[in-house]
Amino acid sequence: MLNRHPLVPSPTTAPNLRVAYFFLALSMALVGSYVALSKPLVAALPVFLLAWMRFGIGGLAMLHWLKAPAGEPAMTSGTKRLVFLESVLGNFLFSICMLYGVSMTSAVSAGVILSAIPAVVALMSWFFLGERIGPRIWAAIACAALGIALFSLFKSEHSLDITRRLEGDLSQKTAFWGNLLVFGAVLCEAAYAVIGKKLTGALGAKRITSLINLWGFVLMTPLGLFVAWTFDFGAVAMGTWLLLVFYAMAASVWTVWLWMTGLQTVPAAKAGVFTVMLPITAAAVGVLVLGERLSGVQLVAFAIALLGVVLATLPSRSPVTPGESR
Repeated sequence: MLNRHPLVPSPTTAPNLRVAYFFLALSMALVGSYVALSKPLVAALPVFLLAWMRFGIGGLAMLHWLKAPAGEPAMTSGTKRLVFLESVLGNFLFSICMLYGVSMTSAVSAGVILSAIPAVVALMSWFFLGERIGPRIWAAIACAALGIALFSLFKSEHSLDITRRLEGDLSQKTAFWGNLLVFGAVLCEAAYAVIGKKLTGALGAKRITSLINLWGFVLMTPLGLFVAWTFDFGAVAMGTWLLLVFYAMAASVWTVWLWMTGLQTVPAAKAGVFTVMLPITAAAVGVLVLGERLSGVQLVAFAIALLGVVLATLPSRSPVTPGESR
């Protein structure tokens, strides 16, 4: 049996609150990093082939996680349906809505729409999970949404010039459907957080991670095989393959396991605030690795977004009852 790291909980043990916050923040930070570094992957590999290989590599790394640990009850039909929905919404449909939505609308519009994720997560957790959301968490959600929206609206001049050239031919009708698809991605991401919270009450984080990745691989296989049939794999550089392995491990294994482990302790509405770490980390990678620049307004936007995280993680003066976010 492998020895566990002291920060890694067992499949049936939830982490303490500070560790859970750290896991949630690290999960979204990893998402931001691989989103920023995925540009060369998208340029070298077709999207559906990339997604299929991502699930395949992640699945190979998690084969030993598929087996139910000792003491875990057998999955009910309801749990199986939730696992399937988690993969369909959080992996399959989210990717399709995002990829095609962003290609049909402006980057600024997409960024503003995506800023609604924390609020939609909160509303869904209230409606489906019965979580009571206090004024401080609503303030944190507002800061998170405002920060992400400001960052999207005030792009650097260099980014705006590129965006105008790429998006100059977008018709109003195309942009409408693109915005609709991006909002569909918001709903999928929010459902991913809420269903994930529900699943953590029945399964360990490792099992959830491996099972939803397996379904993602199954759903993506027809599209992946169709593209792979005519693709020239020999034209892909070795560095791209290494980056693909990092992308697959980060997207399919590390980020999902960290998120599900954090959800064992933190209410879904509060966890949604941590999505602000995605654009912050993506921008940091852009500055440090890709040589991009941030405007003053963008720095203010990040400060507002981080204020939301601070508000969400401040200790409560009185104990929080189950299902409540202060």
